[in-house]
Amino acid sequence: MARQPDEKSAAKSKSESKSDDSVLIRELALLLAETNLTEIEIERAGLRVRVARNISIAASVPSAVHTVAAPLAVPAAAVAAATDLAKHPGAVPSPMVGTAYWSPEPGAKPFIEVGTKVSAGQTLLIIEAMKTMNQIPSPRAGTVTQILVEDGQPVEFGEPLVIIE
Repeated sequence: MARQPDEKSAAKSKSESKSDDSVLIRELALLLAETNLTEIEIERAGLRVRVARNISIAASVPSAVHTVAAPLAVPAAAVAAATDLAKHPGAVPSPMVGTAYWSPEPGAKPFIEVGTKVSAGQTLLIIEAMKTMNQIPSPRAGTVTQILVEDGQPVEFGEPLVIIE
């Protein structure tokens, strides 16, 4: 004859399951933070867990300029400034979603700096997408007047990266 689980073992099993679930969720959240991902989904033993975070990217300020806390009306101005920079004739847009890096490896000299003269095809920066490092070449010759992304910053498709004049 089949035996029915008693209430104590069923309650204990449920509490252990909830504890395991919360540990899994915490581990996934830490993984999001470490890898700069925006979303992770995992399915294990019939349990599907999706952890996501919202990231809003505003216009980046060159590293030489320090930002100051401002009233709530500034984000609208920052978005307008980012839109204006995207329309700039010398803007180099991101060809993909990923993480932008200024140099080939941590601690190495950056590919470009403000004031650097670049030639067509010269590497401006690297965008890491799906564990692949993609070199972003200069579409034209000129001088770098602005670098619009920080080193290690997530970037979206079409987001302006650099201004070359």
